[in-house]
Order: sequence, then structure tokens, then C-alpha cells
Amino acid sequence: MSGRPVGGAPSGGRDGTGGGVAPWGGGTVVGAADGGGPAVAVGAPDGGPTGGRAVTLPPAAAGPVTLPARAPAGGAVGGRPPDKVIFSGRILSGPAHVSERGPDDVDTAVGAFSHPAFFYRDDAEYLDTTLAFVRDGFSVGEPVAVAVPGERLALLHQALGPLADGVHFTDMARAGRNPGRIIPGVLAAFADAQPAGRVRIVAEPVWPGRTPLEYPACVQHEALVNAAFDGRGATILCLYDAVRLDPQALGDACVTHPVLIEGGRRRTSAHYAPELAVASYNVPLSEPRFAASYVFDDERLRAARRFAVRTADALGLAGPRLDDLALAVAELTTNSVLHGGGHGVVRVWAEHGHVACEVRDGGRLADPLAGSRLPPPGRPGGRGLLMVHQLADLVRTHTGTAGTAIRCYLTLPPPAPV
Repeated sequence: MSGRPVGGAPSGGRDGTGGGVAPWGGGTVVGAADGGGPAVAVGAPDGGPTGGRAVTLPPAAAGPVTLPARAPAGGAVGGRPPDKVIFSGRILSGPAHVSERGPDDVDTAVGAFSHPAFFYRDDAEYLDTTLAFVRDGFSVGEPVAVAVPGERLALLHQALGPLADGVHFTDMARAGRNPGRIIPGVLAAFADAQPAGRVRIVAEPVWPGRTPLEYPACVQHEALVNAAFDGRGATILCLYDAVRLDPQALGDACVTHPVLIEGGRRRTSAHYAPELAVASYNVPLSEPRFAASYVFDDERLRAARRFAVRTADALGLAGPRLDDLALAVAELTTNSVLHGGGHGVVRVWAEHGHVACEVRDGGRLADPLAGSRLPPPGRPGGRGLLMVHQLADLVRTHTGTAGTAIRCYLTLPPPAPV
């Protein structure tokens, strides 16, 4: 794992590869907003797979404005992407350039990355645009992947007919339940496995079933895709349900995507600012009502791991998932000792059907993409947080001048029938 500074100006990444410089070239982003920023509720109650024991890391890759009304439960917002976006308490407005290009037109230069957001209102619109996107990819010889939630996966698979045999399908509700897995385990894993040339990916990382706990990580994921794929020959078409998603989710998509597609037309987003999305959702994590805590240093790493496992066991986590937790805690606490001031605190509690385990220390996470990509070949370390993302069902992070908290969630098994 690579170094990170303790206080002061960043000089290197914690478990990252960016050297402390924001991937957009404008200075460090993390810690820029230590307070404020929305934590917006989207969709249904908590759920998702518990995952398995096997951990497979991907291969290394060379004036006042009224807020829009929120949708009633299960109801429609009836909205298009807003012309004025309320983002993290700020009004982002400005004219958008409307292009005459069709929704399926993409940049074809080998090194040009394209990341449009497509806002759909019904199944017919959903199929018209995504099928055209896939077919056009085949017509120019581009490998195509589709990563959407299960119900949508079945819809697209059926609509593609014989063409489905040439598409790489992934159930995003499973593979991408933890948004931190999507870049390394879904998008980059597919792109890196293809021969030289452009690739096309249909992705739906934000869907109405996302939970309030997951949502901030979803927005940060969408923002970081732009940095992770900068300079790569790929088009990632992200799908957004304009009827069932909360207006905040549509507004956030305007901030994380440079191009918006709606009603058969594409326009440049006047609100595109991915670094703002990363910083604005880098907020202090909510405090639990009660948590068991253990202070550790380099002589108490094993004791910290045993404490976390014992507490999680008492809360109902069992079997291989306890092993997953032990490995995640070992990675995080070791990172704290090496790069976070030599000591830290591990806390464990139950929350929303999960065991939550947080490791907090005095260091600062300097690379927003830490955990989302492997370091370059030949560079030692940099894989610990990536592994934590593979082990946990969700990872939330807050970092700033006062230190870093990394919180991982593992889903509890359902209660036994009475």
C-alpha cells in the first residue's frame, strides 16, 4: 500500500496511485468539502447479495430557486433533466448546447472517451435507444457489454434476439451493488479484456432500487468514471429512469456526465463538474447510536481484528462472511498504522440489515480513485482498498484534514423463520 500524509498538504495517495493530485488536473479534490452536501434518498429498502468468499481482483490495466418536488413513494416525478440544477446547496444553471446528432452517435477516435447520460421515460424509449447503441457498435466492430439490473437485463436480452449472443451481460444489481466495484470489476474488467480498439458499454448504476446508504457512493462512482477512462477508447452510455428516480438523482447525473440524451436529442451539460460531485459527497458519515470501539496501534493489529470478528459474530454475521470481515479489517488497520499516523480506532455495529465496520485514523486519502483501479504494473502495494471493495457489500469513505474514516457494510443473513 502506498503512503499518505498525516495532516498538511497531500504528498502521496493512501492506497492509491495518483500521487495526491486530482485526476482532473486541478489540485487535490478530497477533503474539499468536509461538511454539507446532499445525502439523497432514492428508492427501496436495503437489499442485495451477501457475496461470496472468492476475491478475484481484475487484471492490471496499462437567485433563490425552488427545489423540485420529490416524488411520492412509488410515484412519478414526471421530470426531464432540469435546466437549473440544485447541487450541494448551490444553483448550477446555464444554457445547454443542443446537438443535431442522434442519440446513438458517439466519438469514434481511438483515444476519445464518451460518457453520455440517457434519460428514459418508458420501456419503448429505453429499448429504442439502447438497442440502436448496441447494434451500431456491432456494425463498426466494437465489443459490447450491457450492465443493468436484472429485470432490465432480461428485457434487453430478449429484445436483442440472436445479437444477444455477442453481448457480454452483467447483472448490475449484483455485480455493482457496491458502487465501488463497478469501475474495476465491471467496466474496466470488460474493457481491459478486449483487443485494441474502442468498446461500448451500456450501464445503469443508479436505479430506483438504490438505497439512501448506497446513493452517495453511486454519484461519486459516476464522477470517477470520467477520470478512470480518460484517454481510453470507450463509450459508456449510462441509463437513468426519468420517471421513477428522484429529481436529485437526475440533477446529479447532469453534474457527472458531459452529454445528456433525452427525447431523441443530445445536449452538452452546462453543469458538468465531476470533481464537484466527488468533493460534495465527501461528507462526514452519520454517527451510529451505539458502536463497540477498539483503539489499536502496530502492536494491537491482531487484537483489533479479533475484536471486530467477535463483535460481528455477536451481531449475527456468520461463516465465510466473518472471514471477509477479518480480511477487510486487517487491510484497513494495517493501512492506518503504515500511513495514518500509526494508530486508529475500529468500530462495529448493526445498521439497516448490515454489520457496519469502520476504521478511522488521522491520515488523509489523497487519491479519489483509490480502491477503484489497480496501480501500474511493477508498482508494489495499492491493492488493499480495492480488496476491501471486493469483500464488502458497500464501502463509504470520508476524508479531510482531520483524518479518514472508511466504513464497510456486510449484509446480515435473514432471520430464521419462527
